[in-house]
Amino acid sequence: MAQTFYITTPIYYANSLPHLGHLYTTIVADAIHRYKKQRGFDVLFLTGTDEHGINIQRAAEREGRTPQEQVDLISGELKRMFADFGLDPAHGGYDIFMRTTEAYHYAGAQHLWREIAKNKTPKGNDAIYKGFYEGWFCAPCAAFKTEDEYSTPDGSDVPFCLIHERPLDKVEEESYFFRLADYDEFLIDLIESDPKLVRPEARRNEVLSFVRGGLQDLSISRQNSSVSWGIPVPGDEEHVMYVWLDALSNYITALGYGGARQASAEADLAEQSALWKYWPATHLVGKDILRFHTVYWFSFLKAAGLELPKGVFAHGMWLDADGRKMGKTLGNVIEVDVLHQHFQIDAVRYFALRDMVFGQDGRFGYENLIDRATADLSNGLGNLANRTLSMIAKYREGLIPDGKIAEENYIHARRGGVEPDGGELVSVLEHARDEFLRRFDNFDFSQALETLWSVIARVDKMISDAKPWVLAKDESQAETLNAVLYRSAETLRWLSVMLYPVMPDSAEKIYDQLGLGRNTTGRECAPGSESGTLPTSPVSAIDPASLKWAGLGPGTRIDEPQAIFPRIDKAKVMNEIKSEPPAVAGGLSEKPDDLDKPGGLGDSVQPPATAGGSDTTDSVQPPATAGGSDTADDNFITIDDFLKVELRVGEIKVAERIPKADKLLRFEVDLGEEKPRQILAGLAEYYDPEKLIGRKVVVVANLKPRKMRGLESQGMICAASLEDDSGPNPALATFLEDVEIGARLK
Repeated sequence: MAQTFYITTPIYYANSLPHLGHLYTTIVADAIHRYKKQRGFDVLFLTGTDEHGINIQRAAEREGRTPQEQVDLISGELKRMFADFGLDPAHGGYDIFMRTTEAYHYAGAQHLWREIAKNKTPKGNDAIYKGFYEGWFCAPCAAFKTEDEYSTPDGSDVPFCLIHERPLDKVEEESYFFRLADYDEFLIDLIESDPKLVRPEARRNEVLSFVRGGLQDLSISRQNSSVSWGIPVPGDEEHVMYVWLDALSNYITALGYGGARQASAEADLAEQSALWKYWPATHLVGKDILRFHTVYWFSFLKAAGLELPKGVFAHGMWLDADGRKMGKTLGNVIEVDVLHQHFQIDAVRYFALRDMVFGQDGRFGYENLIDRATADLSNGLGNLANRTLSMIAKYREGLIPDGKIAEENYIHARRGGVEPDGGELVSVLEHARDEFLRRFDNFDFSQALETLWSVIARVDKMISDAKPWVLAKDESQAETLNAVLYRSAETLRWLSVMLYPVMPDSAEKIYDQLGLGRNTTGRECAPGSESGTLPTSPVSAIDPASLKWAGLGPGTRIDEPQAIFPRIDKAKVMNEIKSEPPAVAGGLSEKPDDLDKPGGLGDSVQPPATAGGSDTTDSVQPPATAGGSDTADDNFITIDDFLKVELRVGEIKVAERIPKADKLLRFEVDLGEEKPRQILAGLAEYYDPEKLIGRKVVVVANLKPRKMRGLESQGMICAASLEDDSGPNPALATFLEDVEIGARLK
């Protein structure tokens, strides 16, 4: 029987529209969900909406809706966003979308209350008692605030919440209390005994510090005369349950806790639902709600006699590209519908997991995303896949070659700069696989991905050093060429399996193009191949720990090579983003009071697209221009655009390598000016610098200077190469005739 694994996001508060915080946490949970399924676990993935409390009641009143209409709208918008980004069940995403307005949740939450109420605390007192509360309440936080959690501005009698920077409500009313103060020693012993229960370590220390600072009993109800939108307290219809006891219980009521999913209320707890087998859970939360998911939740479960979660992992906040908190007032919010319209889903997923070290804050900007997608996806993984498959199609008629080199041909392989037996690459891949698994198991996604990109760089260098386009011209190097192509293709197979949880669609496309497609039951091999019909399986069903070298059968016919990550025109996309006004769904206003209760990342309202928004797409789809003109015209420039580029004849006077820079050469180029210009160019892999001295070249003379390796480059030397780098070395643009230094090209 497979081992179970239960992963949850917070259930997101349904008073405002979905935003980047909701999307990010759910992307991370989805990646873990897919990874654990690959590893053979029986996985359950829960997300959803928290739908009770004063915030929702107020938001509904502002919009002229009932609270139920309000939460139905927000819940629907969240589901739409998840579907847009492939996070819904139809795309292999979440298993349960939990809503706390479900009838079975009411029954389960009330059952939890009764179980807590009938038990004693670790210090022998009643766990729940009735009292009178007087204090300052923050509606967006759904929490009463102590003196160290608010500040009072000069000239005001009303304190402000330090998190939401808005006035607190004075609350004086009868309330039920949970005797939280009696659980301090229990919590300290629990958290100290298990370093993995609360992570990362810095957040764990924050929780311990909070508990050691002294716990106060917790108000767990509100009178329905002030808050009517909630679950009635069992046995007292004048009170509704305080939102955190209600909300946190969703993680177990969704599994059938309390018997609400069963016809018989007398069933044993372990048999009340087939879903109960998944408990305990691993919770992913934003750092702003860590206290609720540890101090409160652990104490509630202890009081009810239930098993505690496996762990709680608090991630950081997304800041803008300048390190500032995102907000509407600053105009620096990342709109989820802009991401969906202009970027591949897998590029967004990759950026989210690569650019935030999980547990720390990260920076998110549209330009950051474009730069990362260009460098790592278009120029990195995508280029490796395209050049490998294109060369197999060109040089081996679309059939995966045998990668073995006969011993008598070792000398040819070494002459071509290729390791004859391939053992070094196998060792590199095996180490990367093991390191990737270790990092992913520890939720260290950024470093796990960095490990794989070091493999991509290594294989790219293998291809550049071996020069398959040169090997193809030498019959004695046929086996060397086969080895280079096979090793690159087999590396892609490994990468597609390991990258599936992060970029499921792109991983499947690479796997398909290798001839191992999800829509096939077997592949026909080349005539005479010993392999016969090759068995295939979906990449999602392959445990990355099981990867072994030579799993790609020689003779497998590849599919037609297609670009996986089209290059992004940065200037064009940024202009489109800046020119498009945000759309708002369902007529929901964006008043400042529509702040999130902590539950995801950030507190800004993110308007999704209008009803019937853009179709799901994996490529950048620019909107049609007025009048329906063909967007292909955007690929052309005018003569005025061309004349802006100043191309001049230069003569290389100095050419030398740059220490610790494998690809760069430093040139001093005479353009007929007062002194030569310093220009850096990525030609070190292809040219001996001393052989370039005296060469006349074409230089882009009016390019804005930029720094590389601490040196300023004052122009660009022009060279020609195929866009996918599958052809011969870059060739410097030069002249057959004698031309004057400094002459302008027209």
